[in-house]
Amino acid sequence: MVKSFGCWPLTEDCETNGEDMKTFLDEVNEKIHGVPIQRCYHCRKCTAGCPLASVMEYNPNKIIKMIQLGMKEKVLGSSTIWLCASCETCITRCPNEVDIARMMDALREMAIVSGVGAREKNVLHFHEAFLANIRSNGRINETMMTVNYKLKSGDLFSDAAMGISMFMKGKLALISPKTKDIQSVRGIFDKTKNA
Repeated sequence: MVKSFGCWPLTEDCETNGEDMKTFLDEVNEKIHGVPIQRCYHCRKCTAGCPLASVMEYNPNKIIKMIQLGMKEKVLGSSTIWLCASCETCITRCPNEVDIARMMDALREMAIVSGVGAREKNVLHFHEAFLANIRSNGRINETMMTVNYKLKSGDLFSDAAMGISMFMKGKLALISPKTKDIQSVRGIFDKTKNA
């Protein structure tokens, strides 16, 4: 008998050996530290407002349902969690304030930690390039971040003409100012790494 709700014996990640077990739903709720996902009653307002729902493999409401059903492998292996732009339209529209953007962040982290990895590799490469640039400068230098991203993704020349045009028009700078207290910024990164 499964003692925790949210894990059904027919789903791929459930066992019925009579022992207490942490369900996928429990894991996600622990990561988001907010309104529990069980509060979703599937009104689909999140999906109706999501600007990227049309390109997602599973819409936001479906991801929540899959979490509730314990479908961990399908959720962590989906492209949906990587396509979420974290625009927070979903939480603005949610009558129960379920924070889907935070949930998607937690799912991305879980996918990386569990070894599933990123289904949308370039999204992960962009995040890494963005954060590396913030860590080194305290703010974004678009040119250096783009170079870093291009090297990680291997897509070196697809938009080179546009980059040159932007540079010629003064829209991209080679050198941008650094934050004066860079050690504080790096301290934030160190604290989050240890959390």
